[in-house]
Amino acid sequence: MVTVIGNLKGGSGKSTVTFNLALWLVQAGKTVLAYDLDLQRTLSDVVQVRQEEGYEPPLTVYTDLNLPKHFQYEAVMDVGTGNMALMKRALSLADRVVVPVVPSQADIWSTQRFLYFIASEVRGKPPEISMFINRADTHSSIRESEQAYQALTTLPGVKVLDIRLHQRVVYRRSFSEGLAVFELEPSGKATKEFEKLAKLLYSSSG
Repeated sequence: MVTVIGNLKGGSGKSTVTFNLALWLVQAGKTVLAYDLDLQRTLSDVVQVRQEEGYEPPLTVYTDLNLPKHFQYEAVMDVGTGNMALMKRALSLADRVVVPVVPSQADIWSTQRFLYFIASEVRGKPPEISMFINRADTHSSIRESEQAYQALTTLPGVKVLDIRLHQRVVYRRSFSEGLAVFELEPSGKATKEFEKLAKLLYSSSG
């Protein structure tokens, strides 16, 4: 399966999600191809830290979009607007697009435009589109995350996942250390949230 993690707006946490998903799949015994197709190269940077520290299992990141044939794999692609040609090509290959959405009005607008972009650029069978709230506030009294979730449920043709990844320091720490959140804090709240997201995405994946 080819899964593209994307949005038109920067700061949505695409690279963090891609990095953690790739390592979760590797530890689940999958053959994983991770692609960094964003000119910021954030995914490449964190994987370089991991390689320098010698952490296992290793993770390789590709910056050229060449999908191999004749064997089973899970591909995860971090895409950005810096290279629109690569983004369009990745979307054309995608079985699924996963869209992390920060709970703000600007991000909701950007997400709507991303849906229009996918519809206008993808020929043939459209990919499945899954969305979830990322970087949600940890204070229950703040309703912005719930309001953003409700706004996403009104968008046509998308699956809104019943999971939120909250704004937690451990995500920034894990990135700076080259570790997934479930490696850095195996029993932490972030790990429980992230593993729920991964299982929702890959529960029916072979």
